[in-house]
Amino acid sequence: MVTEKLREKGIGRAEIAKQTVLRGSEIFGLGILFRVQEYALGYKWVPWTDLLRVDILNILGIAMMLMGALCWLTAAPTVCASRRRGIASALLAALTIAMLTPPLWTNWRPKFLPWPLETYINGVHTFDEPQRWLFPIFPWCAFAFVGLALGFLVFTDFARQRESRFFVALAIGGAAAVFLSLLFDALPIHLYAAYDYWHSSPVFVLARCGVLLIILSLTYAWCKWGFAQKGFSPVIQLGQTSLLVYWVHMEFVYGRLSILPKHNCSIAKATVGLCIIFLAMLALSIWRTRYRNGRTKVWQPAVPAAPEPAT
Repeated sequence: MVTEKLREKGIGRAEIAKQTVLRGSEIFGLGILFRVQEYALGYKWVPWTDLLRVDILNILGIAMMLMGALCWLTAAPTVCASRRRGIASALLAALTIAMLTPPLWTNWRPKFLPWPLETYINGVHTFDEPQRWLFPIFPWCAFAFVGLALGFLVFTDFARQRESRFFVALAIGGAAAVFLSLLFDALPIHLYAAYDYWHSSPVFVLARCGVLLIILSLTYAWCKWGFAQKGFSPVIQLGQTSLLVYWVHMEFVYGRLSILPKHNCSIAKATVGLCIIFLAMLALSIWRTRYRNGRTKVWQPAVPAAPEPAT
């Protein structure tokens, strides 16, 4: 969406791509720093190889750089043409990544690469096979490209002129994607010899995208008609400090400061833990935006300017 706004302001594609790639590089660097922090906190019992483990921030940075390059390659003389090209190429990139994931995790593994590089392809790390708990390019960058296509779609004339209908259509499309994913999984014939629906299957990528579309539509409804109209939206608030929230929550969910015992939680206990971490991170976000530098920022809904008196 940021790319689209810059394009409409007349900023050249080279500058947009440059800024996107630089921001992606920054996120990638922060991912490396996060790994260094985790290693320092677990010094003496954390293996040095964890410094090179592929993680969410690393892939976010790489995905941003790839999206910046894609926007540069598909740019056209007009904004509308660039948007159409961007939608088509982003969806094609997402489909390609999703379809290549199963073979790159199995019989097409690039074993000729050293593991610090191969792990970015399939999350193999130092093990004999790809690890499902890591976040390699395949399949995780597929979601970034789907998001890029959606960002372009939001700026189409239909979405702008029929905003509510557009998001209703997204919700319906998301539900259809989930249904199709389950339908394809139930078929007796599968495209790949090595089939793992819950981790590497393209149809599970489809299901995840469907769920995200439904969540996005509900978020829109919350902001359009819900309590966000009163001046507060947890989604908007967390979005303003997303990097900080991500960084801190990792320690309390996965790190040594975990608030729940690992591998020993019932659904009820995990749900309570989810609520606690959500409220805690929301409080952290509010503190960051409203009380930083010793100043209290008043949080009020925007008040429209009063009309000028008639003359």
